[in-house]
Amino acid sequence: MHGSVDIEDENVTVDRTSDSVNRVRAMNADGRELLFFCPDVTDASTLKRVQQFADHGYRVTVFGFRRHRYNSSYQPTWPHVPLGLTSDGRYGQRLGALLRAIPTIIAHRQQLKRASVYYARNIDQLVLAMLARLISFSRAPLTYEVLDIPPILIHDGWASRLIRAVERLCLRNTRLLVLSSPGFHRAFYDAIQRYHGEWFLLENKLHPSISRRTNAPSHNDRGQRPWIVGYFGLIRGEETFDLMTRLAERLRGRVIFKFRGVLTTVDQSRFDEALRRHPNIVYGGPYLPHQDLEDMYDEVDFAWALDLEHTDHNSRWLMPCRFYEAGYFGVPCLAVRGFEVGSVLEQHEIGWTFDMPLEDSLVRFFETLTPDEYDRVRGRLGASPSSMFVAGEDVRQLCGRLD
Repeated sequence: MHGSVDIEDENVTVDRTSDSVNRVRAMNADGRELLFFCPDVTDASTLKRVQQFADHGYRVTVFGFRRHRYNSSYQPTWPHVPLGLTSDGRYGQRLGALLRAIPTIIAHRQQLKRASVYYARNIDQLVLAMLARLISFSRAPLTYEVLDIPPILIHDGWASRLIRAVERLCLRNTRLLVLSSPGFHRAFYDAIQRYHGEWFLLENKLHPSISRRTNAPSHNDRGQRPWIVGYFGLIRGEETFDLMTRLAERLRGRVIFKFRGVLTTVDQSRFDEALRRHPNIVYGGPYLPHQDLEDMYDEVDFAWALDLEHTDHNSRWLMPCRFYEAGYFGVPCLAVRGFEVGSVLEQHEIGWTFDMPLEDSLVRFFETLTPDEYDRVRGRLGASPSSMFVAGEDVRQLCGRLD
């Protein structure tokens, strides 16, 4: 049957998930072998997905590249086959890296043949996984996961049309498409790629092993100090950063912007200059995914979820990781009205959204927001079920589909 599978059980808890995982491990002592093709073995989402598959009884081997990011020194504890280095946005370099990875794929053809499931993340890895299946004469089903729609898939040039055609061809040989946001299916895979096969909604939720302290720090000093806005993760988008620097200038003494993570599409020199020029822009350096999240979110009042890098496509459709991180730790998000994440915030009344012009809307918001109004929204967020932010039955359902 075609269509999405979106599991959302408000009674799911981390403890129940752990019990379920133990039962699955016991039932699958013989093991099922999943080969995970990924663009970055150090990425937080890779670590989470590998652990989720292992939790649900798979023997996982990762065929992966590396990228220089906030977790680049991480050494995987699970079996992995290094494929080389790639860079964000450099498609020519990535094509060369794919070609250089082929001898490694050939050298592992016996392992490739034994696999029961192939799982590929992003278009590069989908092509590589299909090649691996051909080289090894494997009949194992292939699943394709998409966390972002990059600009190269949207533009109208010959390269974009070619890559879309390649993706459509690969999708014909894919058992299941896994998407992190319903907006991706609605606006791209249905409307543009005309994909009518099966798909599964697997949001960027936290792994069930996430925990938080029983006694969270008190923030009773709201109203006597500036509001603190946190931007954590991949710091990207010149337009986004420009907006934040203009807000820092206009809201000096009223708002502090706190960054953690690594720069991707924001120029390092411009970022350093903004730190020197604006005392209310603070950078706390890189962080360890999962491990440092609670301390980071305990220090802020809001999570910045206004992504302006690609407002006509990916930024409008995605559900960012920080929505789930911030939500779990009880920090309301700020987002653009009409974007996918903004619609979710409005539906549940657990954050704030803003119309164009964003700069003036945000200035008015911070100039008029009262501690009482903030506490009302934060209270609704705190009452939300953990299953809204922490993975559980949805992952179990996906593993059932992979089998």
